[in-house]
Amino acid sequence: MYVDSHCHLSFPELHERVPELRRAMADAAVDRALCICTTLEEFPRVHALATAHDNFWCTVGVHPDNEGVQEPTVEDLTTRAALPRVVGIGETGLDYYRLNGRSVDDMRWQRERFAVHIRAARATGLPLVIHTRSASADTLAILRDEGQGAVRGVFHCFTETQAVADAALAMGFLISFSGILTFRNARELQDVARRVPLERCLIETDSPYLAPVPFRGKTNHPALVPHVARQLAELKGLPVAAVAQATTANFERLFGLPPHRVREDAT
Repeated sequence: MYVDSHCHLSFPELHERVPELRRAMADAAVDRALCICTTLEEFPRVHALATAHDNFWCTVGVHPDNEGVQEPTVEDLTTRAALPRVVGIGETGLDYYRLNGRSVDDMRWQRERFAVHIRAARATGLPLVIHTRSASADTLAILRDEGQGAVRGVFHCFTETQAVADAALAMGFLISFSGILTFRNARELQDVARRVPLERCLIETDSPYLAPVPFRGKTNHPALVPHVARQLAELKGLPVAAVAQATTANFERLFGLPPHRVREDAT
């Protein structure tokens, strides 16, 4: 059985298709998914997915790219984190990829927002779901300063260097690989994946984005996460069943979930 550790089933491309997607998950032996929150406004829809289906869980957080949305406080996050089936804080982090004419100094609001999420993770004991793009040095520095060695979590959809992976691992974080791992131009990332210990790996779709080969360019969804597992298994010279078993156990350990098999109808 596989687990999709990061997907956006609340997004318009997927939300109306959830019954169909759940059937596809069952057919592909994907028995669980973590539905990721990107704004407080979106949280009720994300949480409803998690409470409606016994193999979905969710997070609460505000994505670093989102502007013009409700700015979270620690209380906003911790209050929602106390609700049933909320198992993580995020998606949070830093993204300097699209500055739109601004400087890194101008992105202080992102750094302040990230710090709020880290404080909420410390207060709740829940893991962080980290997004970092073109901002790894600041991401790591803020984690060290605000986390004080007391936070854990995962660097999702990892695309950074080996040095960043090593730093994240040294801080106790897991590394999650997406469909990017299957792309032909992802040689450096594939080298990183070979070196990250299997017991520190997760797999994800980040759907509806980043569909793996041979579906690249199409709408991604959780049933495609086995393609990421197969690529990771090939890179590590392991049976895909070993990768499925390990990444599932890693997911359960990080998010505090017991071993689980779907009992309800996939619809």
